[in-house]
Amino acid sequence: MSEKIIMRTGEALVAGGPPGTAAEPEVVIGALDGPVGTALATLTGDQVKGHSRVYALLNTDIMVRPVTLCVSKVTVDDPKYTNILMGTVQYAIANGVLDAVREGLLPKDQVNDLGIICSVWLAPTIVSVENLDHKVLFDIHREGMRKAIKKAMKNEPSIDWLLENQDQIVHKYYQMGLDGKI
Repeated sequence: MSEKIIMRTGEALVAGGPPGTAAEPEVVIGALDGPVGTALATLTGDQVKGHSRVYALLNTDIMVRPVTLCVSKVTVDDPKYTNILMGTVQYAIANGVLDAVREGLLPKDQVNDLGIICSVWLAPTIVSVENLDHKVLFDIHREGMRKAIKKAMKNEPSIDWLLENQDQIVHKYYQMGLDGKI
């Protein structure tokens, strides 16, 4: 059996599609008999209006392994937004998890003992996108989830990389503020 995974964290940003389709998942991965399992159970049982927590499903009645809880970063109050989030994006996250298992990023021998909490970003403006291409939205969120898991499991970026590159990286919205654009 692989080494026990207590808790790993990761995030990713995948953009490049039409406006509103970017994915920015943040994940916590760990053993169900540790802090991640406790958090997953607590979040599942402590539902909050506008921030429903749902398992990542391939389809109704088909949950992926490791169990993955999707938590919206956006307050959900529009039926169309709910259908996109709990349909295309939830399905993409489920597929990203399975891609990570297939790729060996998540140990297959631990899938029943691990849990994933995924904070999901879906732009609220997605509801006003005309002729939304659900395949593009799916592909972007699938890749975002796989990439976030990869970064979590490989502890990326490393502290050495962060220290080396700290002064070359400027946060996009900080720069926009400096430029008077926000």
